[in-house]
Amino acid sequence: MTTYILRRLLQTVIVLAILSYLCFGLMTLMPGDPVELLISSNPKITAEDVVRLREFYGLDQPTYVRYIHWVSEIAKGDLGYSRTYRIPVSEMLGPSLKATFILSMLSLVFSLVIAIPLGIACALRPNTKFDYFVNLFNFSGISLPSFFLGIILIIIFSVKLNWLPAGGYQTTGMVYDSLFSELLDKAKYLILPVLSLSVQSIGFFARFARSSMLEAMRNDFIRTARSKGMPENIVIWRHGFRNALIPLITIIALSFSAIFSGALITESLFAYPGVGRLLYTSIIGNDFNVAMISFIISITMVLVMNLVADLLYGVVDPRISYK
Repeated sequence: MTTYILRRLLQTVIVLAILSYLCFGLMTLMPGDPVELLISSNPKITAEDVVRLREFYGLDQPTYVRYIHWVSEIAKGDLGYSRTYRIPVSEMLGPSLKATFILSMLSLVFSLVIAIPLGIACALRPNTKFDYFVNLFNFSGISLPSFFLGIILIIIFSVKLNWLPAGGYQTTGMVYDSLFSELLDKAKYLILPVLSLSVQSIGFFARFARSSMLEAMRNDFIRTARSKGMPENIVIWRHGFRNALIPLITIIALSFSAIFSGALITESLFAYPGVGRLLYTSIIGNDFNVAMISFIISITMVLVMNLVADLLYGVVDPRISYK
């Protein structure tokens, strides 16, 4: 197990290095480096000043040299300075990560709580009206883009009914007299983003849970358990569901990273102050350091959740061993 983990960690570091270099190269190709912005804001700047500034910022160096310098600064704990917000990246990253993690976890948990029981119920009653109705909902949810659903939710619940806020994180200027009032205020700002992110995941998880459960219930050990007179609940949950859970683990682990990194549009749509909105504003504002760190966080999340999914295989299925 230890050898396998070390080998996978080494692979993760290599993949992260390659992808980060590609992202770094793409970001350097974007128009509007710091010197160009200075030139546009100060037309009186001379050509000698431009050469000196490019040398000072290291913009006259090849991409790989600049990348090595950037990685060395990251290794020292220096994430750089935000050109847009005028503060160190490390100071603005913590609150954004916390906000995105809360949104992603709530969306994932809500999706699983709804989707897995629906999928299992459809698998136990296949080709019935209930199964057809749930499948129709699943396909509709999978086909509906989260940004389009978000706009619909805003129009219905914020504009027409005025039940929920259209965006934000908390009520501006509100003084909380207790922890409960703070949680209640922030919760109403999370309802629409969570729904927008969850509907597509519910459809996907429910479809996958249905197919996994159907496959598990057709196995010989299910017939053996029933022939021994075991109660149906034990047959379904102890034998059927546990075996159906094995392929679900990979999907759940990878879906969390997908929700985490895919919240860019949702957070921008609802003005939610997470990593996704931070990445969007940094790219629009050509804020190199913030954009690169946001990219690295998203890439690392995908790679780490891949590793977690592989390790959980061995926990759920004793037939799998890592040697």
